Amino acid sequence: MEKIRERQGVDPGSIASGVGNEAGESVLGVPALIALLGGIRLGSSSVQLIDQLRGLEDMKSAIAGVQARAAVAFDLAQRREQALAGVPSSEQGQSSGAQIALARRESPSRGSRLLGLANALVTEMPRTMAALESGQLNEWRATLLVKETACLSVEDRRSVDEELAADMGTFEGAGDKAIIAAAKAAAYRRDPRSVAQRATQAATGRMVSLRPAQDAMTYLTALLPVAQGVAIWAALSRKADSSRSGGESRTRAQVMADALVERVTGRRGGIAGVDLELIMTDRTLLQGDSEPARLKGYGIVPAAWARALVGAGEAASEAVGEMTRAANEGHAARASEPGGRVLPRRTAPPAQDAEFNVWVRRLYTAPSSGELLTMDSKARLFPPRLRRFVEVRDDICRTPYCDAPIRHIDHVVPWHSGGTTTVGNGAGLCEACNHTKENPGWMAKQVSGEVHTLEVRTPTGHGYRSSAPPLPGHSGPQGS
Repeated sequence: MEKIRERQGVDPGSIASGVGNEAGESVLGVPALIALLGGIRLGSSSVQLIDQLRGLEDMKSAIAGVQARAAVAFDLAQRREQALAGVPSSEQGQSSGAQIALARRESPSRGSRLLGLANALVTEMPRTMAALESGQLNEWRATLLVKETACLSVEDRRSVDEELAADMGTFEGAGDKAIIAAAKAAAYRRDPRSVAQRATQAATGRMVSLRPAQDAMTYLTALLPVAQGVAIWAALSRKADSSRSGGESRTRAQVMADALVERVTGRRGGIAGVDLELIMTDRTLLQGDSEPARLKGYGIVPAAWARALVGAGEAASEAVGEMTRAANEGHAARASEPGGRVLPRRTAPPAQDAEFNVWVRRLYTAPSSGELLTMDSKARLFPPRLRRFVEVRDDICRTPYCDAPIRHIDHVVPWHSGGTTTVGNGAGLCEACNHTKENPGWMAKQVSGEVHTLEVRTPTGHGYRSSAPPLPGHSGPQGS
């Protein structure tokens, strides 16, 4: 760190803000550091600018090293405090990763991985840590070394760390693949049985995931044993080659994608029926407005795409006439009311295809605020319609910075603390976040405002806010 400061012409004394720890030692003053970086003047020549870019990159690595040490120290502090509070040893530190994630504006799952990385670097891989702090490795490449030695015992991992000696410039000029290969080879030499066992157990992690892409597309990803993955690729390749040789006009990639959908679903086009949670304004659906829509589980989609999907064209005018009257009546009736309810009845537009049937679930918003109109229940558990309402409103996990799919609907203020089973007191959460908030010291509350907003407070007293995503036709805050 000292060398990096010298390279940048930084006065080490100016970084400390005068804040001291319990031992009276100076600690890093973040506001002062930010102000210092903001005052750096860019170089006037190409040589100076490149030197600055390299120096700043080294500083980013050094800061990542400081973050790693801070994460480990925080986890230890949490465990000490919880032990004094009488928390069982098996439950101590359970929410440390989630708190680190919030502080770093990351998802909870990412926070747990960052804490694991920090523990490995600080306690088991000192030379990799030294390389990170000196700028010879960035955080990602240090992560690769930690990941590839995860199957080893602490002693063997330390031996591999000593063998690779990243702090001695071993990986100067090396890319990610070269670093991974070196770490794998060193790990195998130390404990071939553990490495082989890891490969065998990896098959238990096979999975299929879906994530949004641009322009109303998605990435469907499968993690499979290599033999199965290669077999699927070969079958799709043969299909594409056969079709192309027969005069098929689609590209090879398009044929492979279409063949995958057809073979998995067993239908041409892959779709037999869709129950959509598609939210759009009445102007978009009925008047050709350009305001985008939102599709649950995906995100924002273009207005024209949404209309085409539900068949809202000229041929659908008669079918949507009834929807126009219902929408107008719903808005007029609720403009003077504090709330209303979801109208769950489904309307089927004319079929676009003999095999393609789309159902539209109509959800109305309050004209003034853009919030979905409220529902209520006297039950302790959220009933199906209320659960569906909250899922549509929140779209993804409501914990700040978490983009995971909603798995649980739970009370913001717990039922046992007087919380009610209402839309306002409900929040959609992923499974991990719902369990995390049950740890000692975690609290949540609603924040008054036009858009459903909640504030999460961690055991350290830090607060983070999250607002429900704005619905089509309205704008509002997205998070904290």
